[in-house]
Amino acid sequence: VPRGLFLGGAPVNVAWHLCRQGVRALPVTGIGRDFLGAEMQRRLIAGGVDLRFVAETARCPTGTVQARLDDRGVPAFHIARGVAWDHIDPQPAIRGVSSPDAVIYGTLALREKPNRRSLAALLRAWPAAWRVVDLNLRPPFDTATAIDLALGEAQFLKLNEHELARLDGRSRFSPAGLEQAARRIASRHGISRICITAGDRGAGLLWDDDWRWEPARPAAVRDTIGAGDAFLAGLLAALLVRRQAPPQALMHACRMGEFVAARDGSMPLYQLNSRGQPREFR
Repeated sequence: VPRGLFLGGAPVNVAWHLCRQGVRALPVTGIGRDFLGAEMQRRLIAGGVDLRFVAETARCPTGTVQARLDDRGVPAFHIARGVAWDHIDPQPAIRGVSSPDAVIYGTLALREKPNRRSLAALLRAWPAAWRVVDLNLRPPFDTATAIDLALGEAQFLKLNEHELARLDGRSRFSPAGLEQAARRIASRHGISRICITAGDRGAGLLWDDDWRWEPARPAAVRDTIGAGDAFLAGLLAALLVRRQAPPQALMHACRMGEFVAARDGSMPLYQLNSRGQPREFR
């Protein structure tokens, strides 16, 4: 990004933020045997992320993305192709982990056929795991093949307002319109639990036919990269580990997203205080 070189990528962002909140998260991905791969490992280890299923390869470089920010801190991405995470081997994770509580995935890693097979293998191996999809549509890789595969397996869907417009065929939604659209998507794809983020307006959660809305609080935005991933991690940590009710989990998720949007990059180093709020290390 314009202000420096930052570690990122949606699933590993979520893993980072889950770990910051005391949740065991294991990214399954690939890196090159190069400087960026070594730097990625160094930074993730410093953040307490378990890298046992991050595979190194000399055949492909570590993935890179160039991000341009507009005046609101919203990025546009140029994503390199032919990189290590295009060839994820699921077998070490399948052999090394009993069924996890959840498997979290998006559409970007499904741009290549080998990874589509890899995801299918993980889901077959762990049929009891909750299947969490953060849609993360990234042109030109937002293909119908990737979207249909992701949604076809999803039990929980998180997406932003722009991605909702893509699925629902509309351009902008009121808070009431977001609820109606969430219900249409739930009915169309058979997904009873859907979360929609709407930037500085807030977020809504459809949970087994009950709709909740949490308004956003003001934040001095640095960049929005990774804010949605922090949001998802906050939501999952609250729901799956702290067993909070959906309204409280949604409120915590919003505060996590706002916290990260006010900082550079997607992985600030922080801990939660006694009230469960993120506090940055100084």
